Amino acid sequence: MNPTIDRLKIVFLALFAVGAVAIWGYQIFYVWPAQKCDARAGWWDFKGRVCATPIYISSITGRPAGMSRKAWSELQAARQVQREREGYPAGGAAAAPAPEAADAASAVTPPAKK
Repeated sequence: MNPTIDRLKIVFLALFAVGAVAIWGYQIFYVWPAQKCDARAGWWDFKGRVCATPIYISSITGRPAGMSRKAWSELQAARQVQREREGYPAGGAAAAPAPEAADAASAVTPPAKK
């Protein structure tokens, strides 16, 4: 046989083997984990090959499912007004320091006139 044909047979056989290994590698490292992740209702990231668990906005904000953002904001504003009426301090504000005993005594008695 012609040696060129023999070399071409070996080259095509090698290309076939490399292609088969590449396809199996893709299946093992990307397709099968993605299918497992989808079965667990997760989010598959092909770039990092990570199966992430979805976190819903309602679990972060505390807003019930089905309530609009506007209605939730109005409800929170009403609750804040109610807290302020009851005298609770604001969430981030520090409480005013208590006056010392000497300051309290001078505040009660007026200064003497000369």
